[in-house]
Amino acid sequence: MNEFISGTNNLLWGSVLIYLLLGAGILFTIRTRFVQFRRFGLAARTMMDSRNTDSSQQISPFQAFCTSLAARIGTGNIAGVAVAIYLGGPGAIFWMWLIALLGMATSLAENILAQIYKTNNGDGTYRGGPAYYMQKALGQRWMGIAFSISLIIAFGFAFNSVQSNSIAAAFTGYGMAPEYIGIGLILVSGVVIFGGIRAIAKVAEMIVPVMAMGYLAVALVIVAMNISELPAVFALIVKSAFGLEIAMGGGVGYMVSQAMMQGIKRGLFSNEAGMGSAPNAAATAHSTHPVTQGMMGMLGVFMDTLVVCTATAAIILMSGMLEPDSGLTGVALTQAALSHEIGPWGGHLIAIAILLFSFTSIIANYYYGESNLLFIKNSKPLLMLYRLAVLGMVYWGSIGNLPVVWAFADLSMGTMALINIAAILLLSGIVVQVLKDFDEQIADGVVPVFDRKKFPFLDKTMDKDVWQEQNTSETEPCPVSEVKVRPATE
Repeated sequence: MNEFISGTNNLLWGSVLIYLLLGAGILFTIRTRFVQFRRFGLAARTMMDSRNTDSSQQISPFQAFCTSLAARIGTGNIAGVAVAIYLGGPGAIFWMWLIALLGMATSLAENILAQIYKTNNGDGTYRGGPAYYMQKALGQRWMGIAFSISLIIAFGFAFNSVQSNSIAAAFTGYGMAPEYIGIGLILVSGVVIFGGIRAIAKVAEMIVPVMAMGYLAVALVIVAMNISELPAVFALIVKSAFGLEIAMGGGVGYMVSQAMMQGIKRGLFSNEAGMGSAPNAAATAHSTHPVTQGMMGMLGVFMDTLVVCTATAAIILMSGMLEPDSGLTGVALTQAALSHEIGPWGGHLIAIAILLFSFTSIIANYYYGESNLLFIKNSKPLLMLYRLAVLGMVYWGSIGNLPVVWAFADLSMGTMALINIAAILLLSGIVVQVLKDFDEQIADGVVPVFDRKKFPFLDKTMDKDVWQEQNTSETEPCPVSEVKVRPATE
């Protein structure tokens, strides 16, 4: 069984998914006319102004954005980057950047679809995601169920046990027994989980900006301490990506291929663009236009890879602690690099970062599973059973050894990614149409408002009780400070 899982994972993550996700990123970049570049400034401004909604019961676009970041930013941003650099060399970071820039367009597409086909919970909140647009837009409920089962296994159970395992490993050095760490995680996570999506979104909104900015601040301090080395570090990353820093020979091709494989694989795994996970958070937001939340998805990929992962890379590469074949990799490498730069405090800061990154991932991963469980069957007893099972996996992860769980999680995540990519490629025409509507309203100098009646196919396939309030209001003039009426250069 282990050999089958391992072989399937090598096929999925070693070739199939890399080509599919890379291809999807290129396709959506072209079809959206390089939206991640021409609308980046507008996306950033929109994100800063998106904390409020018309009701305290609604989930704001910013809260949904933070919830998706909570799941994206985890131990992979600390350990995964270190592994990529160790196995693929500094050039792996270049390929992580490239796949993130392409993945921003893919993320926009899947988040737009999640917003269009969301379901009204009847209490001021929404839920949705790939399973929902597979059923409503494609008419393939079986496809949505297969996706949901894969996501519940990967995010609801496996990844949550991995996150709690990382927390336990980080704090056992302080004399804390894993059993007590597990109990503590159950209690704290349980309070948030049983509070539902509103509690999860509020906690994410409070913690995610602080943890991301705090980690970035530490990296900036280290960059400032080694500012004279910064040009050399960037040059090393680019040269290593193309094998320019080593003598020409048989080893060049191998090193370049390793840099590409590790960078692309870790980048895709970290930012989750195209995987179908983040749209589950995007669907919860109360937005005026689906593209608004789509742009949040773009920023999520940017923050995860080009900001947080780059911060980890800067810490490692500027410390000089990277030594090929030393065996020092993963969290240990990042911890050693930080300790080398700022002393013993480095180890403590990494432990705190792991605690915050992993805890927020647990509560966001839980919600992804909840949304997909409700898609399969809306049952309160089943939901309660799922919550208890998640907390059980959190405890088990804190005391167990998880290599098999990691492998099974990779398989489940690969399966859901394959299903989601197929769906968003089939629905790419809808994405282009809705984005065109958004762009036209921006060109007219108004705040984009989604009118479902403009799109007969969408109007027939969307739920009847979503996107109704926008149709009853006047289109408001867009403040000049928010949108510049220059569509050709925006």
